[in-house]
Amino acid sequence: MRRKSRSISPRCNKSRSPSARRHKSRSPTPKRYKRQRSRSSSLSPTHKSSSPNLGSIDCKNACEKLKKEEEERKRRQQEAELKLIEEETAKRVEEAILEKVEERLNSEEIKQEIQKRLEEGRRRLNDEVAIQLEKEKEAALLEARQKEEQARKEKEELEKMLEENRKRVEEAQRREALEQQRREEERYRELEELQRQKEEAMKRKKQQEEEERLNQMKLLGKNKLRPKLSFALGSK
Repeated sequence: MRRKSRSISPRCNKSRSPSARRHKSRSPTPKRYKRQRSRSSSLSPTHKSSSPNLGSIDCKNACEKLKKEEEERKRRQQEAELKLIEEETAKRVEEAILEKVEERLNSEEIKQEIQKRLEEGRRRLNDEVAIQLEKEKEAALLEARQKEEQARKEKEELEKMLEENRKRVEEAQRREALEQQRREEERYRELEELQRQKEEAMKRKKQQEEEERLNQMKLLGKNKLRPKLSFALGSK
């Protein structure tokens, strides 16, 4: 699982050895010597080549880079190992919990508890269903009563309207009957008046005829008496 470490050059290994680091850190003489040397080199008119210093700086940078890469690799490896340990631990804990749960569920006590809760749930569900059915029944009864009341009101309104219509029809019929009776009475009076006028005319006519007859009789009577008178006068 672990990756092989990268090979480091002997030159860099030599510079990274603990003894060399201890030796450099303990003796301050080389630093002073280096300062003096740098001053003398800066004051010297002849410029020496700086290629050895550049090589040591490149080697130091490469060593530091390799060191950082090695540290980063170790850190990642440690993180991966920790992650694997955590996953394995979590898996084992989960398996242990599942095993405990399974053992607990398979126990008689848990079975009885589950059965008890199931029965309680059934009873509660039956009670809720009964309550819901009772509520629906009450709602249905209330709706039926409301519909019945509405139907009764509509029936009363219809009967009232029919009664009003009947009264209006009766009133119209009564007025029509009265009007018909008035017309008939007026017609009867007219007929009576015509009959009276006819009777009076007949009576006048009869009276006139009677008067004419009497007048004729009188005239006839006079005519019969005249010869007798004339004869009587002639005989004398």
